[in-house]
Amino acid sequence: MVIVSVLAIPSFTKPFKLETDSSEKEIRAVLSQEGRPVAYMSHKLSERNQQKSVYEGELMAIVFAIQKWRHYLLRQKFTVYTDQKSLKFLLDQRLGGEDQQK
Repeated sequence: MVIVSVLAIPSFTKPFKLETDSSEKEIRAVLSQEGRPVAYMSHKLSERNQQKSVYEGELMAIVFAIQKWRHYLLRQKFTVYTDQKSLKFLLDQRLGGEDQQK
């Protein structure tokens, strides 16, 4: 049995969810809204990039996905999900220095 995922049409009035992951050989990401995928991405890593740390691989996946789907994410609210706990500080960042005033 073959399962085929149907991609949802994006709505620019709703927030996006960006889920990323990396392995030794590739990086992957899913862009979704309300639990439905809008786009999928996987990218094979070069031999040089395969030598990078797990932390760097996870960060590459986030950066690559945001660049790839920039046209969806520009001026939109979106949340990044990653299983790399050391990247948590990125998720806590705010635009405009809001946290610096505390």
